Amino acid sequence: MTAVRKLAKYTAFARVTVRSHLAYVLDFLIRSLFLLVILFIFFQLWSVTFAGVGEREIEGYTFEQMIWYLAVAESIILASPKLNAKVEAEVKNGDIAYQLTRPASYLLMHYGSYMGEAAVRVVINLLLGSALATLWFGWSPPGYNVPLCLLVMIGSFTVNFLLVMILSLCAFWVEETRGLDFVYNKLLFTIGGMLLPLEMFPDSLRSVSEWLPFQAVAYFAAKTAVAPDPGETVRMVAIQWSWAAALVAVAAFVYRKGVRKLNVNGG
Repeated sequence: MTAVRKLAKYTAFARVTVRSHLAYVLDFLIRSLFLLVILFIFFQLWSVTFAGVGEREIEGYTFEQMIWYLAVAESIILASPKLNAKVEAEVKNGDIAYQLTRPASYLLMHYGSYMGEAAVRVVINLLLGSALATLWFGWSPPGYNVPLCLLVMIGSFTVNFLLVMILSLCAFWVEETRGLDFVYNKLLFTIGGMLLPLEMFPDSLRSVSEWLPFQAVAYFAAKTAVAPDPGETVRMVAIQWSWAAALVAVAAFVYRKGVRKLNVNGG
């Protein structure tokens, strides 16, 4: 029962965040229009690429699958809340000291709020991206499987939360963490498979990418959307949560070291 109460406590943070952000759905909708601009640009680029190659498929992806892949990958990345700015501000302003007095885990509180906000954002992004793709191709998402995508997306946002949290907690030691966040996002764009599926990478770069956690954020979910396979989904989810377990340990360690430094310095 104690575990159930703790779980209910942190899911409450997610529910409160969802309610607060649903009050500003129109604002999210307007900001998400940027996704349509990105997809339109990629639509033009890939239409020229496929026409130039003269093949129906490139590395196993049809033109339609590439657009749906990008719609899902971009939706996830653009839906990720700005955790870095929030945590950095709490550390710099000393607000984290007040957070420590709460009878709740600082990391789990942020996780609940992060997942709640991400849920609202990603639904809006996916609706807009799907609407645009449907205008181009008709309602025919290749192999789209909502339950499998949802399962993988939960892992995607969890891994992303942990990676960003670890970087954000570096604010205990460095003045600015935005540079770290900038580099991290560029890694997601490139070797994380947001701009290109890993199948299109050179073999050496793909081998490196498959040993890094970045693929678990955007690539896994986007690949599941266009080519769902239960066996492959199990493998992806296992990789995601293996990384999540390792990153939880790192985040907890960095947080404890940071709080100890805060206490020693009288913050």
